[in-house]
Amino acid sequence: MPRRQMRVICSAEAPLRAALRELRTTLHVPQDFPDAVLAEAEQAAREPRLPDRDATDIPFFTIDPPTSTDLDQAMHLERRAGGGYRVHYAIADVAAFVRPGGRVDTEAHRRALTLYFPDEKVPLHPTVLSEGVASLLPGRTAPALLWTIDLDADGATVRSDVRRALVRSRAKLDYAGVQRQIDAGTAEEPLALLKDIGLLRERLEVERGGISLDVPEQEIVQRDGSYSLQYRVPLPADGWNAQVSLLTGMVAADLMTSAGTGVLRTLPTAPDGAVARLRRTAKALRIDWPHHVSYAEVVRSLDPSNHRHAAFLQECTTLLRGAGYTAFTGGHIPEPAIHAAVAAAYTHCTAPLRRLVDRYTGELCLAAVAGQEPPEWVREALDVLPKEMAEGARRANTVERESVDIVEAALLSGRVGDVFDAFVVDVREEEPDIGTVQLLDPAVVARVEGGGAELPLGEELRVRLIQSAPGSAKVRFAPA
Repeated sequence: MPRRQMRVICSAEAPLRAALRELRTTLHVPQDFPDAVLAEAEQAAREPRLPDRDATDIPFFTIDPPTSTDLDQAMHLERRAGGGYRVHYAIADVAAFVRPGGRVDTEAHRRALTLYFPDEKVPLHPTVLSEGVASLLPGRTAPALLWTIDLDADGATVRSDVRRALVRSRAKLDYAGVQRQIDAGTAEEPLALLKDIGLLRERLEVERGGISLDVPEQEIVQRDGSYSLQYRVPLPADGWNAQVSLLTGMVAADLMTSAGTGVLRTLPTAPDGAVARLRRTAKALRIDWPHHVSYAEVVRSLDPSNHRHAAFLQECTTLLRGAGYTAFTGGHIPEPAIHAAVAAAYTHCTAPLRRLVDRYTGELCLAAVAGQEPPEWVREALDVLPKEMAEGARRANTVERESVDIVEAALLSGRVGDVFDAFVVDVREEEPDIGTVQLLDPAVVARVEGGGAELPLGEELRVRLIQSAPGSAKVRFAPA
């Protein structure tokens, strides 16, 4: 599920970068790995536990942002004899390098997640592993959990399997390049099938009532001493690639629930109040949302290249609040067991280089396919994993929230006193003179204080910037 993505392009000496460095210090983000952890990781990189099965004959490829080097997934797609498709999906086998209870493992449990700041990331594992020997980089042989998922002609799952194997990626592709090849008709069949399978899976998502958010990435660019905001609109290829990951997460959840032991990623249905707030935001941004039309239908009708729609998609991520991890044993499947946005049972299993829980769900699925009990180190962790991941998510949410505040303050730096066109997208019920505005340009969401005057919810309002300083003061407005 998407998070609000922001990327900063500016010099290391820029005030914005300095404010982000200060934020990492303030939040006590564990950036550097202890020497003992690095030493153990170096040894593990030299002495991995390799599987017997060799699947290096399968010509895998990866699809990631151009600068990414922590590559969790590689795929190969083909048609099945008699109809349908076969998905080969290789997931980095982090357990081949991380000893249960060892220093790298203990540090990973402390971090839980890779943290993404607008200017850099703070990794879950030492980079000798996450961007080196464990990453599915092209031209290298690496251990992986190899999923084989057979689909029928409509894209529905008919059979699945997962086993350890050695794999070798042939090519590192990026989304823009993939889109160009597919659009031009020059993509070879294993890549061209990404569109066919992606569209089929999107259709099935619509049928079951699920929804994927095409949230644009916000890119902050420094020019001539000031900052400007640009959007990178997701391409269709982004969505098709995400569908393969969602497919694997759904298959993994089914395997674990059938075996009676596992960890699910769950999300309750959004409360009426959250949906009502989103309807107010839609009205403020002049997005048509008739009462008889569902949230999912509205989201699918949006164009991420439209700035109003992009702003609304950012607000839609608020309905994903409340997602968590639920562990279960002994066949006691939790209720509800589904992820409301996926509209099915679902788990995280495709990003073990960046998420702690994925290493465990991978092991649980291997055991389920083999008809065996999960390893003892996996069973022992089930009681604490949901709590550790919840703490990691809280830390990630704080990083995201504070980073957005800093970036928005930098974007408006030097403009205190300026007047902007905005919409009032939220008003406090108990204090109707305090609320939230969304600027038309740039797409900033910030607090507004009416000084005793009730704010016009859902209406346009000209506002004056009264506070903005990256690293010291959050953006704040007053009616002009």
